[in-house]
Amino acid sequence: MNFQIDHNSRLPLHVQVEDLIRNLLTLPEYAKGALLPKEIELANQLGVSRSTIRQAANKLEHEGLLKRKKGVGTTAAPQKVLETSLDHWYSFTQEMKERGIVVNNLFVKAEFVPASPKIALFFNINEGREVLKLSKLKGTDNDPIVYFESYFHPRIGLTKEEDFEIPLYSMLEAKYGVKVVRSSENIKAILASEIAPMLHISKNEPVLYRERYVYDPGNRPIEFNVGYYRSDKFTYSIDIKKSS
Repeated sequence: MNFQIDHNSRLPLHVQVEDLIRNLLTLPEYAKGALLPKEIELANQLGVSRSTIRQAANKLEHEGLLKRKKGVGTTAAPQKVLETSLDHWYSFTQEMKERGIVVNNLFVKAEFVPASPKIALFFNINEGREVLKLSKLKGTDNDPIVYFESYFHPRIGLTKEEDFEIPLYSMLEAKYGVKVVRSSENIKAILASEIAPMLHISKNEPVLYRERYVYDPGNRPIEFNVGYYRSDKFTYSIDIKKSS
């Protein structure tokens, strides 16, 4: 493995470190739970500051890729994260259409909101900076299935006046030259709570909660998306093939 930093690259150091750590996590010993090198070891080996190592590790921890335990060290997180290629997944509406189910936008709203600490960390921007938030409720007729919230990096330049009825990633590429190539996802079950009225269910009913982190070819963050799926309306299926 080419484990070194290109100090002449225009790609920020912390982004390069993120990529290197991602590659480390694919090695058998780390995938099986071995401790990653300590911050000071990585900093010395790569010729960067400990704060750069920490910034990269914080982001990967927020994505669910790393697990830290005080007094023990850092390991790969349990395999609850799905890595998917955008060449092989579709928008929710397109996927349902292929299954013969017509899904409509029951609610669409675009607004600018202050970036939360989590979003600011992922986008590497100042907390509180305005980002575009897109909310969508999708379902059949008046029967909701899933509620999405998407947040977009300010550098893209999206406005509230975009046509959000058309496929999002096609619009980003055609209008803004932004191409998405990779996503990582965290999936878990939670109680509906405050989302319940939106989905027409009880607050104590379970929903499938999914976080999606979307990147461009330079591994720059494009979108942070969360989805709340009604458990009685949707099943998240994964098809895994054993490599030869």
